[in-house]
Amino acid sequence: MKHLTLILSLIFINLSYSQTTISGKVFDNKNQPIVGANVYLDGTYDGATTNEAGEFLFTTEEEGTQTLIISFLSYETKTIVEDVSKLANLLVKLREDVESLDAVVLSAGTFEANSNSKVSVLKPLDVVTTASALGDFVGALQTLPGTSNNVEDGRLFIRGGGAEETQIFIDGIRVFTPYSPTPNNVPTRGRYSPFLFDGITLSTGGYSAEYGQALSGVVLLNSIDEPDQEKTDIGLMTVGASLGNTQKWEKSSLSFSTSYINLGPYFEIFNNRNEWEKPFQAAQGETVFRQRLNNGMLKFYAAFDVTALDVTQDDINFEDGVDFKLNNNNFYLNASYKGIFGNGWTINTGLSYTYAKNEIGIITSDIEDSENSAHIKLKLKKRFNSRFKLSFGVEQFLTDFDENFKDNGIDITYGFKNNITAGFAEADLIFSKDLALKVGLRADHSSIFNQTDIAPRAALAYKTSENGQVSLAYGNFFQNPSSAILKFEQDLRAEQTSQYILNYQYSKNGRILIAEAYRKDYDNLVKFDSNFTNFNNVPTFNNSFNSNGDGYALGVDLFWRDNTSFKNLDYWVSYSYLDTERNFRNFETSAQPNFATNHNFSLVGKYWVESLKSQIGFDYTFSSGRPYNNPNSNDFLAERTKPFNSISLNWAYLIDQQKILYLSVNNVLGFNNINGYQYANTPDMNGQFNRRALRPATDQFFFVGFFWTISEDGKDNQLDNL
Repeated sequence: MKHLTLILSLIFINLSYSQTTISGKVFDNKNQPIVGANVYLDGTYDGATTNEAGEFLFTTEEEGTQTLIISFLSYETKTIVEDVSKLANLLVKLREDVESLDAVVLSAGTFEANSNSKVSVLKPLDVVTTASALGDFVGALQTLPGTSNNVEDGRLFIRGGGAEETQIFIDGIRVFTPYSPTPNNVPTRGRYSPFLFDGITLSTGGYSAEYGQALSGVVLLNSIDEPDQEKTDIGLMTVGASLGNTQKWEKSSLSFSTSYINLGPYFEIFNNRNEWEKPFQAAQGETVFRQRLNNGMLKFYAAFDVTALDVTQDDINFEDGVDFKLNNNNFYLNASYKGIFGNGWTINTGLSYTYAKNEIGIITSDIEDSENSAHIKLKLKKRFNSRFKLSFGVEQFLTDFDENFKDNGIDITYGFKNNITAGFAEADLIFSKDLALKVGLRADHSSIFNQTDIAPRAALAYKTSENGQVSLAYGNFFQNPSSAILKFEQDLRAEQTSQYILNYQYSKNGRILIAEAYRKDYDNLVKFDSNFTNFNNVPTFNNSFNSNGDGYALGVDLFWRDNTSFKNLDYWVSYSYLDTERNFRNFETSAQPNFATNHNFSLVGKYWVESLKSQIGFDYTFSSGRPYNNPNSNDFLAERTKPFNSISLNWAYLIDQQKILYLSVNNVLGFNNINGYQYANTPDMNGQFNRRALRPATDQFFFVGFFWTISEDGKDNQLDNL
């Protein structure tokens, strides 16, 4: 019996010596205990869960070096590799998971229209169903804060900047000629259909160092990666027709969209202030081919359009008006690749080529210009961990522009060639779920100026509450003068802005509030010396040019969207206040330019009526009066037009799931809007300069369309594209 007791005692002692106790305490960055964290040895069943004090304790028979795992939801997993004998009385601090859904977002100056974005102020459907936009994504973006209303132009004017200061990119690659050409006082449209895009980002300032050659803003269009199914879209409209088709295979797909627009029949029914010898006609097509590879996605995007018109427009200086003829051909090709290669690196690369040709006739003058442009880009990015991401890249912009002018024996050819080589680097530093920093640097070297410009950029975001955050952004931005200047003069400098942005954002349960204050300082703006008599303010080859202009812009932007408070109603409200002055172009002194408005307001609503199977849209736009120069006054650009008002309505009726009848009316109440005034070049007998009001070509625009989708599931329709 004594021998048995001795044997059992020895076994117990051996077992006790072969077991090791692992213990410690788990807490967060505020030194508060974490209850319920999982603590275990990797590859074993040995582990425990922390108690109310954040403490854990368990034993193991494992020996030597082991891996201890500590994990808890919404915190980063902690790994400790150590000899088990040293895994006692541990103090373990877990950091918040900065990639959780409620993490801070670097968003100053950015408005997302992307279903995959954490915070989207618009969705792709919103971009094309806004009543006043008439299916143009640019028109929908004009309802966002930071934009100024220039209804006779149609392009984006952002925070005191001209339309040429905002650039458009498709899959990260530059579009050199994004708008269709039109006569004076007739709004243009974006060339590209929303049919092929699933995300749009509008940056009104403070954007990434990845993007350059834009003083005021960038618009990023992201083409669809993978279509859901094969389908055909057919559209019959009062202004033309459209056709789209998507084919899908195992690892590839092909989509195309084509349309033909002819405003001749429309002008026969509705009055127009212009006399059209050949009404506006345009044919355009787009296609995108996608090939999914083992480690990435390859895309080819191509678009073309052909435009022709002949119109006589009123002009106070020509009794018979000004005859304007236009033939335009435009082709755009974009190839891009996004993929993954070793050690967590990703690659984004691509190139684009643009060919644009215009044949213009103005009274007795004939102008023919052509532009060949290309953009080549390579970007590398690595996510070292959840708190540090690095990206850098290089790109090349190439432009070859030529123009020939003929009039009454005059025959002049001018133009320019320019290569811009750029490099950029940017890092994201995520300090916690509540604090993030983005810092970047960009350098652009322009061969035409033999000048290198360095542009630092930074953005800081701090999460103030569960649903709110504040952001700060600063950056320098450079852009070469437009081809309208460079074709005459190349002894200039790149124009520059310095931007400062303070942003607050709140998002909860389908409601989002964005408030943003900013300041922009302009330097090296182009000036020329012609008299301020041409209401289009267009320079000629007789001018003398320099880079001595400057200016500023400051303001406040507000945005509110709510799609949950009222059943079936989705609406947003935006307001912008802008204070800006410039001394540029042929200005006599610093003044507010005529494309800038102090106050802009938009109210957009969309209501679904289930009993009628209809979506009804409403859009009210207001902007304060725009400056114009009165040569009968001694003050420069001191007078203002009356405020702009417009109410637009649309109605999309689902005849069945795949057939839609769509109607829209712009300026339904027929407000008598005035865009500005044109004054005579010479005074009358009393020494006064007579004037005429610059009115829209039509006070209202009516649109009716029938859209039919044929798809595999029998459910898709074109409501997304209206």
